[in-house]
Amino acid sequence: MIAKVSKGMVAFYVGITAFLAMILVLFSFLHANNIHRWWQVLFESQIFFIPMIIYIMVISVGLGLLAYFLISVFRKSLYGEIEEKLRIMAAGNYENPLVTEAIPHSKENHYIAAIDKDIQEIAKKMQEISAELQQLNSRPQLVAGQTKEEILEIERHRLARELHDSVSQQLFAAMMMLSAINEKAKKDHIPEAQQKQLEMVTDIINASQSEMRALLLHLRPISLEGKSLRQGIEQLLKELQSKIKIDLKWDVEDVSLPTGIEDQLFRVVQELLSNTLRHAKAQELEVYLHKIEQNVLLRIIDDGVGFDTSQQKAGSYGLMNIRERIAGIGGTVKIISFKGQGTSIEIKVPLVSLTSENSKD
Repeated sequence: MIAKVSKGMVAFYVGITAFLAMILVLFSFLHANNIHRWWQVLFESQIFFIPMIIYIMVISVGLGLLAYFLISVFRKSLYGEIEEKLRIMAAGNYENPLVTEAIPHSKENHYIAAIDKDIQEIAKKMQEISAELQQLNSRPQLVAGQTKEEILEIERHRLARELHDSVSQQLFAAMMMLSAINEKAKKDHIPEAQQKQLEMVTDIINASQSEMRALLLHLRPISLEGKSLRQGIEQLLKELQSKIKIDLKWDVEDVSLPTGIEDQLFRVVQELLSNTLRHAKAQELEVYLHKIEQNVLLRIIDDGVGFDTSQQKAGSYGLMNIRERIAGIGGTVKIISFKGQGTSIEIKVPLVSLTSENSKD
């Protein structure tokens, strides 16, 4: 396949070759007419007040550009549909008709037909791998007679109960006491510096309470407890809206998915919401879940502080965990974030099914 750099190099060589060829023809013509200072003719001979050398250079550049254009058209006509198939596959749409169907007229070109066949085989294998991953993920993994999810759920309940009964209650009590102290301080007209210190302590406790709510949200049960994915997400967002001062918007479609995938997506939503509350300092948060063709698309957008996606930090463990969860069900994660401009996280999970042959196995 002719790469972009190769096209430029071919155009450059065509231009240089044309330039040298015209110079050689001119030299041969002048030498045959006993004109020895041929190079002076290039600069002194003019056509419409423009030296001949300029015409030769312009013609050479024009021939180079023409070669570049012709190569681009040839490349697009020959490999354009192959490149389109690869782009669709890279987006995870393995069952798209443009991927599974043969390229028209590919039989006329055995090389293109062979590439097209290989791409279809790769798409088929990717469908099978994604389906097997999703099936494997839905099977319970036993540890000492209990599934890993049961062990995690028991531990999450224990941690959530202890945090709620101890730290959360103490923070609430401290906040109530501090409110009374602030009211008394205003009545007694204590110095402004001390009032500012009390306000700082109030802000710290408020931030701690928000952090505690985010942690408790993170420790909720991993399963949907019999609810659909849409019901679970909407209930989660409504509870969050009643406890946290943040502008929430959501558009969640009622999609039917295997239980294992629904539980994983629900857990991912929990982790993303928890990360947003703990780190993003966002005022607005949007959640979207839709089925688009043969994919489930989950998108969460906030207007928080953002971060540099190229830097690996200790706080990125949550995102690493999310990537692992989504990879485990054959999906992809795309993160777009800029400092001070918020974050957009897009998760795409293909809805694939095993072929009848694999299903029997």
